[in-house]
Amino acid sequence: MRWVYRIGLFAMIAFALGVSYFWYTFQSPYGYEAPANPPIVDRRLEHHRVFVYGTLRYAPIRWLIMGRAGTATPATLRGYIRDELDISPAPNEQVDGYTLSVTSDELKRLDRYEHLGERYRRVNVKLDDGQSAWVYQRL
Repeated sequence: MRWVYRIGLFAMIAFALGVSYFWYTFQSPYGYEAPANPPIVDRRLEHHRVFVYGTLRYAPIRWLIMGRAGTATPATLRGYIRDELDISPAPNEQVDGYTLSVTSDELKRLDRYEHLGERYRRVNVKLDDGQSAWVYQRL
């Protein structure tokens, strides 16, 4: 019977550590400092388009970060190639992904998730549909 207690205790500790990790990574004000000069965002716009090609394609991840999954619309970025969690300019190549419509506050949450200025930079690109969107690119 003692083993049942130990397994239960282990499961509770693992759960607490998992919750702590997700809070620290996605929500906490600790562990990340926004860059001094982030890309300019027009706050007059109600929504901003973001092209996603990695982990942000998945609704549960977006829900953890933004507080909602949002609607992901299929999109294509031409002239780039995907290399795991990065995209690089490459003529005659394309990256398939999704566009999200996000508020300015949600964009700041995405910046935090992507560690803007530390791991990624946010650049404006033109998609196949002719409209522009933000995309995160490795530094």
